[in-house]
Amino acid sequence: MARRGKKKGRPVSGWVVLDKPVGLGSTEAVSKIKWLFQAEKAGHAGTLDPLASGMLPIALGEATKTVPYVQDGAKVYRFTVAWGEERSTDDLEGPVTKTSEKRPSEDEVGALLPKYTGVIQQVPPQFSAIKIAGERAYDIAREGETVDIPPREVEIARLEIVLHEADRTLFEVECGKGTYVRSLARDMGRDLGCFGHIADLRRTEVYPFTPDDFVTLEELEAAVPPPPAEGEERMPGARFAALDDLLVETLAALESLPQVPVGDDAANRIRLGNPVVIRGRDAPVEADEACITARGRLVAIGAIEQGMFKPKRVFTC
Repeated sequence: MARRGKKKGRPVSGWVVLDKPVGLGSTEAVSKIKWLFQAEKAGHAGTLDPLASGMLPIALGEATKTVPYVQDGAKVYRFTVAWGEERSTDDLEGPVTKTSEKRPSEDEVGALLPKYTGVIQQVPPQFSAIKIAGERAYDIAREGETVDIPPREVEIARLEIVLHEADRTLFEVECGKGTYVRSLARDMGRDLGCFGHIADLRRTEVYPFTPDDFVTLEELEAAVPPPPAEGEERMPGARFAALDDLLVETLAALESLPQVPVGDDAANRIRLGNPVVIRGRDAPVEADEACITARGRLVAIGAIEQGMFKPKRVFTC
């Protein structure tokens, strides 16, 4: 007896810029969004801890091909450091491992910020997804072992104090890929001699998306109408119309790349994997990466060499 094939989802494509609530894991959030949209495939562009809230860009369908461009984008976080305690997880989840009666002044905290701005060396938290000899660091740490994680180079474009109180400080940071905000809290606390951990963390931006792109789970769930009543007919796709209106188009993820419009004939040749000559006064002659559009829709990503576009990734959306 032949096995039944796995049911496929809809071929919907685009980005859901989710305002993730505290308590929801990134993988769980992706599964929820995939189910709501009945999408064929989905993936996120950068993990956000369950205790953190804010921007979790989730790609659906063809947009999953643009995930690396969002993962590499700058990120902005607002985070509160509670002074006086260091914790095993560098946030509220883990037990207290070190304490201090000292509390830093705003001037002391401000004087430290230049040390954490620019290209710096940073040791990821013990409880992180970094792989050590093939194992995740958090799996080793959960077994009670200390993980020897080598420092990594990360870039902090901006680190500012938003509000300072007696026992905590609210910061805003703009940073590059691979930066651990929990490590910032831990290291600043050690440098100040008072210890510290993350008491609240919210990601507000992931380039090229902004808070204007945010959508909540409540808004998404409200956009899904109930199943049709018995005997009621609906146009194909009508059930998802309001939900699909909340998507950000796939092309928005490629804001950092040159975008070159072409006609329908050239677009069809590119979709078949063929190179085409790029024409137009503003068309680049050379580009390591560029994207081609037709009628405002994304066609392909590729390289331009001597005025010839050579596709690397083709899109059907």
